[in-house]
Amino acid sequence: MKWRIVRLRCYGPHKIDQRQLKGLTAVHVIRDVKTTRSLLLASYVLNFGALALTIVVATSASAQQPNTQARPPVPAPRVPEGVKVSRDLPYVTDGHARQKLDLYIPEKADAPLPVIIWVHGGGWAAGSKDGCPPARDNYMARGYAVASIGYRLSGDAIFPAQIEDCKAAIRWLRAHAKEHNLDANRFAVWGSSAGGHLVALLGTSGDVKGFDVGPNLDQSSRVQAVCDYYGPTDLLQMDAHALNKGRAIHNAADSPESRLIGGAIQENKDKVAKANPITYVSKDDPPFLIVHGDQDPTVAHHQSELLYGALKSVGVRVRFHTIEGAGHGTGFGGPELETIVQDFFDRHLKGTQPATDEPLATESKSQAVARPGAIGGQPGAATRPAGRAGVSWDQIRTREDANSDGKVTKDEFKGPPPLFDRLDRNRDGRLTKEDF
Repeated sequence: MKWRIVRLRCYGPHKIDQRQLKGLTAVHVIRDVKTTRSLLLASYVLNFGALALTIVVATSASAQQPNTQARPPVPAPRVPEGVKVSRDLPYVTDGHARQKLDLYIPEKADAPLPVIIWVHGGGWAAGSKDGCPPARDNYMARGYAVASIGYRLSGDAIFPAQIEDCKAAIRWLRAHAKEHNLDANRFAVWGSSAGGHLVALLGTSGDVKGFDVGPNLDQSSRVQAVCDYYGPTDLLQMDAHALNKGRAIHNAADSPESRLIGGAIQENKDKVAKANPITYVSKDDPPFLIVHGDQDPTVAHHQSELLYGALKSVGVRVRFHTIEGAGHGTGFGGPELETIVQDFFDRHLKGTQPATDEPLATESKSQAVARPGAIGGQPGAATRPAGRAGVSWDQIRTREDANSDGKVTKDEFKGPPPLFDRLDRNRDGRLTKEDF
């Protein structure tokens, strides 16, 4: 089998020009994230939802046969000393394989801990709980417990399965709060892209009974704070306000949004309304922090404008932070944004109160970071510099640097050789931070 790098025009994990796949196994890369080794790079970039992705594909004489070699799993965040980790805790008895969560809990805590719950992105069709930015960024050292929840993807079940799972996980955490030293009255949720959509929906739907199904129904699924990174909020408006209307494809029958609800969104407006966070906005919603790049080509900035306006109109405390020049996660990061997020959680989970004269709704702006500092789909990872392969040093270090020595040799690298060669800018046979 031979490896080579190709450039594909696509949107998310499903929308791709099929003519580009002739003679490639790339279709397996995109649609089966568990069975193709060549998805190593795609696993990094799917969450970006970029309009053009560089991915590594395998070619062979029998290109139509799928490559079934197992891809190494994405490693979970490194665990700092003094943190207890419990992985794959099922929040539904005898449930789906994705109905599990991970917990990161400081071992030495004098009192029950506030909880930050991470909900991953991936177009509702990809991603996993294994990559957990709040744990990777060690919010445990700041006095928080961190949970990362999995949920059924749109290929497993259509909406409302995803929000039902998120709520079931929250109820499970409350039901087991004493066992894990959690403060059941101080839960915040944080997510990006599709995860941003789900955390926004958790915030606005509150105790909407239609979404609470399954075990632990004696527990509430409400949360006390929401950090929404560029999540869709009104699916029917996405194409109308897309940054590049020539690439507007959310209304397509095979778009991630249509796959989520089980049909073309413009033909299923009632189902879409049920999935829209903006549908449920009310004055008793928890505080929100909304962060969005104004050059996002995947989820238009307008989506967050809509949610901010709706929350503001009913008197919910909300901060809307725009990152000028930032895309779908690219350009995020840096001390300013980190401080905004940390202060938000500290204020609403630890009791730091705003000034009495501070308005309920505020807007702020910062500039996109030009150097590595945060994410594509997940806060905290490095930004993709222009012209690079869509991979950051933080991502490589987390996944590949097994002995934590700050470098990754070609022998250690689990991905295809062409990707290593492309990332090794100084051609010294190893990857280090300087290469990025």
